[in-house]
Amino acid sequence: MDHIGVTVNGRHRPLHDVSAHTSALDWLRSLGLTGCKEGCAEGECGACAVLVATPADGGSTEWTAVNACLVLAAALHGQEVVTAEGLGTAEQPHAVQQRLAEAGGSQCGYCTPGFACSMAAEFYRRDRRAVGDDEADAAAGTHHGPNGFDLHSLAGNLCRCTGYRPIRDAAFALGAPEAGDELAARLERPAPASASTRLDDGAGRFIRPASLDEALRLLGDEPDAVLAAGTTDWGVEVNLRGRRAPLTIAIERLPELRTFEVGDASIEIGAALTLTEIERRLAGRVPLLAELFPLFASPLIRNRATIGGNLGTASPIGDTPPALLALDARLVLASAHGEREVDLADYFTGYRQTVLAHGELIRAVRIPLPLAGTTAFHKIAKRRFDDISSVAAAFALEIDGGLVTSARIGLGGVAATPIRARATEAALVGREWTRESVREAASVLASEGTPMSDHRASAEYRSRTLGTALLRLHRSTQAAAGVPA
Repeated sequence: MDHIGVTVNGRHRPLHDVSAHTSALDWLRSLGLTGCKEGCAEGECGACAVLVATPADGGSTEWTAVNACLVLAAALHGQEVVTAEGLGTAEQPHAVQQRLAEAGGSQCGYCTPGFACSMAAEFYRRDRRAVGDDEADAAAGTHHGPNGFDLHSLAGNLCRCTGYRPIRDAAFALGAPEAGDELAARLERPAPASASTRLDDGAGRFIRPASLDEALRLLGDEPDAVLAAGTTDWGVEVNLRGRRAPLTIAIERLPELRTFEVGDASIEIGAALTLTEIERRLAGRVPLLAELFPLFASPLIRNRATIGGNLGTASPIGDTPPALLALDARLVLASAHGEREVDLADYFTGYRQTVLAHGELIRAVRIPLPLAGTTAFHKIAKRRFDDISSVAAAFALEIDGGLVTSARIGLGGVAATPIRARATEAALVGREWTRESVREAASVLASEGTPMSDHRASAEYRSRTLGTALLRLHRSTQAAAGVPA
């Protein structure tokens, strides 16, 4: 354990007295870096946000904002972290801190260090640019400021007392990094490589294997081991439910799990790619996923959450499964004995249960090509952003000459598992895409699954929402075609 450590605010910090389950938040606070706050311990408030140096295209670096409460301290071995204290001082504040102060962007100040870190990540975004006079009118009233600042980058940071207008004003007042800015200069050098890690505190072990083969051997040898990628789900279990694992295997930086390939027949997405990375690499190539990504939690979560992790938890309310079901995705499963491919529709077997065998993990997701011509993702939640869905519905239809020739519909939140709406698909295929036929199919969709009542929604509400989603899709296609509703 003596050899492992993290560079924090430019200073090497050994990971002494850290357990396999200690969060980066708790470890940083133990160092006296108390700008990092605990507000919720589940990645919803952003009070614990810090910056991590992560690889960027071309071998350079980018500053990525993450929730320190959900990152295991051991997972940061060999990495570089900047906290609010590392941005600036009271005597020499960082540009972000200066603008927040000038705009009155804090009252109690509890959330402010997290806002500053998320704002700094956007401040250093390479492709952020000020808009010209000819673009100013188009930018006005959107979530982008005249300086190119994307307010959605702060969507995972919550403030109870200040109100968001002063924070927005501070963000929109930021210029470009000045010459001599050390954090800006750091972006020109490569990010730290992933470092093999072994930590044993007597009560639990944390291992970052050097290869997928090693990870699979460990997984096969120890049935109670937990795979850790972005830990946006496991971190909540550790923090709020006190869960502990005898062995935690970190896999998020394994090259074999970070593939991305667009071929003639399919798109392959490595299971350990974060949602932020996938969105960037797809660049709108899969419209259905492009609709989903902004609605998936917050940027702080998407910067860590992986597509394999979202599928591995097998939650019935996960956001990616309905979309991937509609896309007819398949999963590549790997073990020490080789690989196999399964249809995602056959992957879920029960509540948080899957076909994954002992010693097996998700290596990649494959989306067949070509894609359906008409797609949509509808997420019903109490908040538009940064919330868990009550119901999610994803549609992928082929409509040729006004006739539905194929239909795939994925649903979440209406059964013990994500499901395909097979009866509705059958009710649509071969029918004309008219209001009357869609209304009939909508009544079928409303009866799909076995929705239940809980604190998010009643069973009746979930059923009605399903039928409405299909009608909404029909209206949008008619509007796009210029047909009156």
